[in-house]
Amino acid sequence: MSLSNRLCRYYASAKSAKNNRTKWKSVIGLEVHAQLETVSKLFSGARATFGAAPNSCVSLFDSSVPGTLPVLNKNAVELGVKTALALGCKVNAVSMFDRKHYFYADLPTGYQITQQRAPLARSGSLSFPVFVPGVTKIPYYKTAKLHQLQLEQDSGKSLHDPVERKSLVDLNRAGVPLMELVFEPDLETGEEAAALVKELILILTRLQSCSCRMEEGALRVDANISVHLENTPLGTRTEVKNIGSVRAVAQAVDYEIERQIGILNGGGRITNETRAWDSAARKTVAMRDKEVVQDYRFMPEPNLPPLHLKLHEGSNEDGMIDVPKLQQSIPELPEETRQRIIQHHQLTNAIAVTLVNDNTLYGHFRTIVDEKQTKENHPSPKLVANFLINELLTILNRNKMEPADCSLTSDQLGTIVYMLHENRLNIQYARQVLQALLESNSGDGSATERPKCPIEIVTTNNWFLITDEATIREFCQKAIDRNSSLAEKYRKGKEKMLYALAGEVAKASEQKIDMARAVELLKEMLK
Repeated sequence: MSLSNRLCRYYASAKSAKNNRTKWKSVIGLEVHAQLETVSKLFSGARATFGAAPNSCVSLFDSSVPGTLPVLNKNAVELGVKTALALGCKVNAVSMFDRKHYFYADLPTGYQITQQRAPLARSGSLSFPVFVPGVTKIPYYKTAKLHQLQLEQDSGKSLHDPVERKSLVDLNRAGVPLMELVFEPDLETGEEAAALVKELILILTRLQSCSCRMEEGALRVDANISVHLENTPLGTRTEVKNIGSVRAVAQAVDYEIERQIGILNGGGRITNETRAWDSAARKTVAMRDKEVVQDYRFMPEPNLPPLHLKLHEGSNEDGMIDVPKLQQSIPELPEETRQRIIQHHQLTNAIAVTLVNDNTLYGHFRTIVDEKQTKENHPSPKLVANFLINELLTILNRNKMEPADCSLTSDQLGTIVYMLHENRLNIQYARQVLQALLESNSGDGSATERPKCPIEIVTTNNWFLITDEATIREFCQKAIDRNSSLAEKYRKGKEKMLYALAGEVAKASEQKIDMARAVELLKEMLK
């Protein structure tokens, strides 16, 4: 076969593979389990404490001692209602508890108390920005409908020792209060799924209804995924259980979509099953066949009465929770913050999304802007935002750190921004100051260790910007004298030579000179 024929077949094959991928439509629905931030468990007085010694936070009810009865935690209900209101749900005046039966060692009763038939709330929605730096130039908004929000208790934890060939059970989590948020299958990609989880985390942390520390199991995500051809019924879905980080949500969903497409393109069939995400191998692995609803034998919980809520101000409803009062306690939500800083500070949507999506970053922005606004000649909010996003995040990424793990204070960062604004420091040396601060703050954390002041670092290293007119003129004259051929070419009309001369000035001054003024002086001196 000739080379041209082989190339034709290669490009035809590549085009066919692309068409096969694009003809499939993916459908994703999420189920999120969030641990409510209460002191005690949902139906007992035992502590809901993470990291306690095994089986040290267990009541008689949690261990299913006969004769013990559940007592509903009022604070858990309040936090669930606040979350439902923040997500625009219709809160039910009366909700019911059910028993969901399954038999496993970490559930002593043989059933979980949940809300299946009449949940706490229904019919909400969550609109959120999807922004992938380097992929999407500007954020786009996606909306996922919330089918229902229900309260339920967590199960215990099984600990398996492969060496001793033993399995032990820790019941500390048994009975910990959860709210399950069931979203409709309105998503199409892994990035959209990750963006939804990120927005939900921001909302829950502002409401203080959940710590959202996924590494502690406080927030767990299950993803239901299927693919189908356009204008055909939905395909068989699989469920990926207990995804443990926002980034893993995107990776697991995208992997499962590609896995299903590969099977269908090869003539195979998708099995309705439960799978797990292997973060080390970066793939989903089969766990078990998917149970059907009937397997759980749902039945009303006989030991808990219906849960009544007071939905209207001044009504005579007999409810343990005052919903209108909770509505008034809801703080500003993330999207409201984005729109406020866009309008008030004239920031772009992309900058607002990046700031608000990171609580630490937004905290620095808010502190610096609020503090500096009280002073004369303060830096603009746009300068503050650009410094945090373009400079701080770049340095942190280089050091493989997250903003939440960074020990730099808003005061230190604000001092650097102020020096930039006053033209006492340029951006190249601002980056070096950031790096020096990170290194000075990475000691053993002893009480005697004092974080360095940015001004102290700049003074010690002589990094202040050269702005003295006579000094700048001297650097420019030396550059012209040493590069007379470049100067002559510029005088003859080759304007690009000016920037070559400016480069010589910057090099001679070790990048510390005010380049805007230097360029102006070069133009004047070369006339």
